[in-house]
Amino acid sequence: MAGSVIVDSGFLVAFASKRDRDHDWALSVARLHAPPWQTCEAVLSETNYVLGKEWLGFLATLIKRRALICDFHVADSVVEIVDLMEKYADVPMSFADACLVRMTEIMPNPILLTTDSDFRIYRRLGRRTVPTMMTRDRE
Repeated sequence: MAGSVIVDSGFLVAFASKRDRDHDWALSVARLHAPPWQTCEAVLSETNYVLGKEWLGFLATLIKRRALICDFHVADSVVEIVDLMEKYADVPMSFADACLVRMTEIMPNPILLTTDSDFRIYRRLGRRTVPTMMTRDRE
């Protein structure tokens, strides 16, 4: 079992929205990796944008109950985040993705719950793969 469960906006949108094609997958993964989940402000912003009004209910409740925690401090990792974005400029890597990769570098025994296959390309700590559970893993 992972020590640090990190979530991206794709997972959060799928988890929150019954209309999302990956909703059932997200529910099953949530049972395997129960909260609290770690994330970053950039992911919260992306999720808010995609979900719109749905954000105000379900995910706001997760945040208030500390089931969704945002303890990552960008200021502590600015150089590493920018370096990642420059390294993967051809993908391109978003700011949120760079923050999540950095979180996997500094948190103990991490796993990232995601729907984004770009995390199969990204590397952490030089050459290590990003430990993920994503929709394609269920096949």
